[in-house]
Amino acid sequence: MEGRAINIDPEILGGTPVFFGTRVPIKNLFDYLETGESIEIFLDDFENVSKGQVVKVLEMCQKLIESSSNILHENIA
Repeated sequence: MEGRAINIDPEILGGTPVFFGTRVPIKNLFDYLETGESIEIFLDDFENVSKGQVVKVLEMCQKLIESSSNILHENIA
C-alpha cells in the first residue's frame, strides 16, 4: 500500500492516532487482536480501513520493536 497509514491530528479525536482518512483509532485494531478477533472481522466492522493500512501499521510496529530490541531487553532483564 502506498501513502500514509496513520494520521495524528489534534482536530481528529484530540490527536489520537487514527487510520489515515478515517476516524478509526489504531488502538481499535490492537483491541480486536487482543481479544482474538481476526483482521478480517476488524475490516468488516471498520469498512473505511483497508487491509493495506492494517498491514502497514503492523509492519511499522514490527520495525519499532526490532529497532528497540536493546531497550526492551534492558527492561526485561
